[in-house]
Amino acid sequence: MLSSSTAPAFVRAAGGPPLADGRLYLKAEHLQSTGSFKPRGLTNRILTLTDDERRGGVISFSAGNAGQAYAWAGRAAGVAVTVVMPEKAVRSKVAACLDYGAEVVLHGAHAGETFAEMERIRDERGLTFVHPFDDPEVIAGHGSVGLEILEDLPDVEVVVVGVGGGGLISGVAAALKESRPAIRVFGVEPEGSNAVQLAMAAGEVVRIQPKTVADGLGSPFAGVWTLAMCQRYLDGIVLLDDSTILAGLRFAAERMKQVLEPAGAAALAAVLFGRVPLRDGDRVCVIGSGGSVEISRLGELIGAAAPFPTISPAGIPGGA
Repeated sequence: MLSSSTAPAFVRAAGGPPLADGRLYLKAEHLQSTGSFKPRGLTNRILTLTDDERRGGVISFSAGNAGQAYAWAGRAAGVAVTVVMPEKAVRSKVAACLDYGAEVVLHGAHAGETFAEMERIRDERGLTFVHPFDDPEVIAGHGSVGLEILEDLPDVEVVVVGVGGGGLISGVAAALKESRPAIRVFGVEPEGSNAVQLAMAAGEVVRIQPKTVADGLGSPFAGVWTLAMCQRYLDGIVLLDDSTILAGLRFAAERMKQVLEPAGAAALAAVLFGRVPLRDGDRVCVIGSGGSVEISRLGELIGAAAPFPTISPAGIPGGA
């Protein structure tokens, strides 16, 4: 668990209330193996395969982080993994999938086309589809993030999570609220990739063509499992434009000396810009869900970040 004593000043400048302990807490999932939270749930899914499924191999679709995690977990378990990724997937994520031993197929201008190609290959080769987020074993594995937050920060009152297909927030929210129902859990989606928000409003899965710099949150749909869990456990969903998300990335790099990818910085950005409804003295934790950013693009991403409200130097304590 990391924390920032500088972040509360930004929250106040954006019109938000003072935070408990004078700090904003960050669950550092970007420091996990493969650079994101994904190995938690995806390892759990690989471990539940039957012997026949293990021998036949598995396939999934991914913008990158799920692919890396399935490749990593598959290599450890001796299971062949095929990952179908969009043609413009972040090259460092593609390289990591290959390095972990997966077969990578690049196809499609957006996630919807990638998913369709995955289905075609699955049927052609007789592979077992392992879902990147909409699976009870995956969701249960991700719930361990919530349990660890409670261990490290037992008096937490608000937890904020970036949302793609909803696997992470479903597991985290269930773990938190089944332990302490009063905890408030908020999701953050990009304006151009709000599959879960649309599904919650419609009461059913809605397919979209996601468009966002936060490729890790670019899901073409919410899942049946994740929709039901988000409806049950979430206190709200916040939408952010890409430049605001990138400001979270910039804050993490400049003030916390942490490298987050855009998807991993979304929850942080939402709090910093006062977009999450907070109460005076709330103890707040955001999840830094991933750090698989292409280093060669870091300057470009930081340059596209939205400016923060002006803060008096007197309002910023020393430190991160």
